[in-house]
Amino acid sequence: MSGQSITDRITAAQHSVTGSAISKTVCKATTHEIMGPKKKHLDYLIQCTNEMNVNIPQLADTLFERTTNTSWVVVFKSLTTTHHLMVYGNERFIQYLASRNTLFNLSNFLDKSGLQGYDMSTFIRRYSRYLNEKAVSYRQVAFDFTKVKRGSDGVMRTMNTEKLLKTIPIIQNQMDVLLDFNVNANELTNGVINAAFMLLFKDAIRLFAAYNEGIINLLEKYFDMKKLQCKEGLDIYKKFLTRMTRISEFLKVAEQVGIDRGDIPDLSQAPSSLLDALEQHLASLEGKKVKDSTAASRASTLSNAVSSLANTGISFTKVDEREKQAALEEEQARLKALKEQRLKELQKNPAIATTDSSPVSTTGGTINSAPSIDLFSTPSSTNSNSKAANDLLDLQPAFQQPLPVSSSNTWGGFTASPAPQQPQNSRGLNVDFDSVFGNNTNANNLDSTAVSFCRRRMKIQISPRP
Repeated sequence: MSGQSITDRITAAQHSVTGSAISKTVCKATTHEIMGPKKKHLDYLIQCTNEMNVNIPQLADTLFERTTNTSWVVVFKSLTTTHHLMVYGNERFIQYLASRNTLFNLSNFLDKSGLQGYDMSTFIRRYSRYLNEKAVSYRQVAFDFTKVKRGSDGVMRTMNTEKLLKTIPIIQNQMDVLLDFNVNANELTNGVINAAFMLLFKDAIRLFAAYNEGIINLLEKYFDMKKLQCKEGLDIYKKFLTRMTRISEFLKVAEQVGIDRGDIPDLSQAPSSLLDALEQHLASLEGKKVKDSTAASRASTLSNAVSSLANTGISFTKVDEREKQAALEEEQARLKALKEQRLKELQKNPAIATTDSSPVSTTGGTINSAPSIDLFSTPSSTNSNSKAANDLLDLQPAFQQPLPVSSSNTWGGFTASPAPQQPQNSRGLNVDFDSVFGNNTNANNLDSTAVSFCRRRMKIQISPRP
């Protein structure tokens, strides 16, 4: 089976119609193609977990829905995508998973479509158990062991005795479920299970580094503990030695499948004399007869053991830092490529730079820059005063002055003289007060003109017709 199936294409088309970009991306990341989820789809989903307006429960439910598929490929890729978001996504995603009562109920999953389906179904059941346990661990301690601060001032090194004795068993349970994946090099035969194994490999390194620092803190406090605490601490240390053997076998598988030797940390076994010293100290607290041992010998044994475990922790930390540096260099290379591509686009079309940097619109290669209008500006006081006066005097057409009447002409009539011109910059009512109050000669002319006009009309009416 290779390539996207018809079902994958139809499902993606349905999500395109409904406008759900997240559901469409989840569908594309979990297709029937026998290969790991594509990086571009994983990067998009990681970005979605960082967006505050994205519905994290909806994203998680979409992944859970994909695990109900009957195909082992779709289910395995859904688990891998979920694991990837738990490791590299925003912490809100794993917080939501930890708040749920149930996550993946795949303990009875079995794909009967072929021999490969039978083989992969076993690893799907184991893988789902680990993701469930990872979420449960987060719920119990409120942080992810693979992301805690490490070093002499780290979380596990500075934890008090009571909390330490409760926290280390949680790491042990998560480590046990991870190592129960129990895959051999000859069983890593396709891209789907290889992608899951790589995530488990990275989790194992970080998880064991936190586990190792917790044991160092435990040993430093052991000889100051009470009897019950010493008994519990001794049991924890014995289990740690067993898991050191199992983790070394897991790392050998990683080396066999082609992981670089420099990316695999070195494990340094603590001296066997340390276990004897711990057992003798507990026996002395219980009142049993033990071999006489000086405080100097115990301190020397403890110092050698802590130094050996510290070297192991340093080796694991270097591997983790090397991976972070590689991821940073990859991101810088991608940003550089995007920058070079952008510069090439600007060289081909310089108008793009103007459009991006200026709000002035460009049409046909020309820039149309119209003066902007400030809608919220306030006019100056001079302009506002003149505008107010003009508004009041704009009522002039309703009160226009009647045209002055000129003296009689040779035809016995009268003509209207043109109104006196006013300066262009002056607007107002022109009222001749002298004419109104009889102080002007125009008033006498007006009377004589009226008498002449009346006489002429009377002559015209009395004269007989020819």
